[in-house]
Amino acid sequence: MTDDAMIKNSVFRWATWALLTLLVSGHMLAQKVAATYENDPAERIRVASEAIVNKFRAAGMNPVDHKLTPAQKEKVSRAFALLPPLHRQLLKQHLHSISFMDNMPNTALTSPVDTSGLSRQFTITFRAGLLDETIADWASAKENTCFKQADEPRYNVRVEGGNMDAIVYVLMHEATHIVDAVKEITPHVDEPTSVVKPTRFTKGIWRLMNVPAGTYLDSLLEQTRFRSGKTVPISAAPAVYRTLSKTPFPSLYAMAAWFEDIAELATIYHLTTRLNQPFYVTVTKDDVEVARFEPMKNPLVKQRLAQLATFYAQ
Repeated sequence: MTDDAMIKNSVFRWATWALLTLLVSGHMLAQKVAATYENDPAERIRVASEAIVNKFRAAGMNPVDHKLTPAQKEKVSRAFALLPPLHRQLLKQHLHSISFMDNMPNTALTSPVDTSGLSRQFTITFRAGLLDETIADWASAKENTCFKQADEPRYNVRVEGGNMDAIVYVLMHEATHIVDAVKEITPHVDEPTSVVKPTRFTKGIWRLMNVPAGTYLDSLLEQTRFRSGKTVPISAAPAVYRTLSKTPFPSLYAMAAWFEDIAELATIYHLTTRLNQPFYVTVTKDDVEVARFEPMKNPLVKQRLAQLATFYAQ
């Protein structure tokens, strides 16, 4: 594994821990702040806290604040406007701030904020570059981090996610983490190995926070990046997606932990069903499609969609 890959895996593990902290305590990561929450959440753009910046620096990165252009601010506002009703309502109450940074190794991170007695508050830090990417291009790049490609040039993995701004997908995903934390859609645990009573969302799907139920444990999927931190040969991609289609998980990333599962399921559902965008993964060999993974057509995934109705209740 290269030094760069080791750093990125370290950041991924830290980000996972940060989200666990978010769901458990709601106050441990970000520096103490005070603020008012009456304005539009899309306007709560601030410089990232020093605590978050220091975490990235400790992982070998040098992130810097990114000042948004008027056009980029418009993209952010549009993305907030496209969120489901429950997300918009809860962000008004619980979103402390959003930040955009250059030189971040990951796409986004949702962190708790200590607000000294106010209702639970969170901040979201975004990699600024995603403001200039489409969902399809951003998602394809992320998906390809799961595979070793250098020795297999005949294969290609592509996510067909439409041409909407990537911030639409990423904001929905991160906002769902906040909805999850507030509404306890997934269980709150003290440690990843804690055995707790399942919620409706995790029952029969997850055994522990980051361990799927035995029915959906598979030796091939366990080797993939978001389960093991390692990549697999891209020639294995057809088998990976065929196997994934036999589970209730909407993406490889959804298998990282149950809080990523709800964020991915809600986001892909929202994108395809409410925003009328495509979302599927294709694997080609010599430009001929050899595998396709389309989560919203998977019966096991579709069985879970009724649980998302509360996001759209007016």
